[in-house]
Amino acid sequence: MSDKPLYQGFLGEWILDPDSCEYEQGEPPVTGYYAIHQNGEELEFKMAWVDTEGEQHAHSFRCKPDGHQYKFAGGDLADAISVTATSENTLDSSAFYRDQERMMAYRTLVNGGTEMEVVQKVNLPGGGAPSNFARYVRKH
Repeated sequence: MSDKPLYQGFLGEWILDPDSCEYEQGEPPVTGYYAIHQNGEELEFKMAWVDTEGEQHAHSFRCKPDGHQYKFAGGDLADAISVTATSENTLDSSAFYRDQERMMAYRTLVNGGTEMEVVQKVNLPGGGAPSNFARYVRKH
């Protein structure tokens, strides 16, 4: 039996393959960076990207990867967040607002852990759940 946590393979830095992007909501980024690091009992997620207009964006959050909801200061978008490692190849997160799941990110390791596929879904208030797909390559 291994002492490694299920999410071990996701730790590190990742570079976006912009040609892989398939977006149903918004325009795909031109470049992107994704990092997942362990910080005590929490995982820290950092994302940065440049949009088609050349504007830089960044987002980060931290959460214990135990499937429980934790308070999150996301304003009117999210007031709780959860992160769950369901296997060595899957790491999911969800953002909630008033107990309603609003945003989900499904991360899957592929090609022996050298690539990470990310599907982001948003439950829109009026119905519908567009998703965005992107593949990241492990930074060496």
